[in-house]
Amino acid sequence: SYFYNDDLFNFNYAQAKAAVGNFKEAEEVFQLIQSEKLKNDYIYLSWLARCYIMNKKPRLAWELYLKMETSGESFSLLQLLANDCYKMGQFYYAAKAFDVLERLDPNPEYWEGKRGACVGIFQMILAGREPKDTMREVLHLLRNTGNPQVEYIIRTLKKWAKDNRLAV
Repeated sequence: SYFYNDDLFNFNYAQAKAAVGNFKEAEEVFQLIQSEKLKNDYIYLSWLARCYIMNKKPRLAWELYLKMETSGESFSLLQLLANDCYKMGQFYYAAKAFDVLERLDPNPEYWEGKRGACVGIFQMILAGREPKDTMREVLHLLRNTGNPQVEYIIRTLKKWAKDNRLAV
């Protein structure tokens, strides 16, 4: 970029790169920014989180959320994490985000998102793309809900775990 050391330029340039779908370069430019004021700005955090997710680094996006104080902005970042991770097939972090959202707000859409993400994790375990040990955390996340559908899902997952000699 032209103004390599100009934080404001990099802030705007990275947003433009991300907005057109060039998430890899946008992430690199966001990381050049030195200003603590900009790095604590919700717009910076949300775009960087989206870049991480689109670049298959959902754990880094989750860590951005964990560092935030509880606020309307952290709730919005959690929604972005849940939905973008789900959309990208990163079901583990989608499930974690939907779980927190569901506990903060009883909106049935959060249960539906968590349910879909947990089933997505199970599908990835079956396909060998997620460690079998992840099943324990999936069951823990599912137990955090009051929805009556959860019992059927838990029974199904526990039966599979038993049939595959996985202690849960």
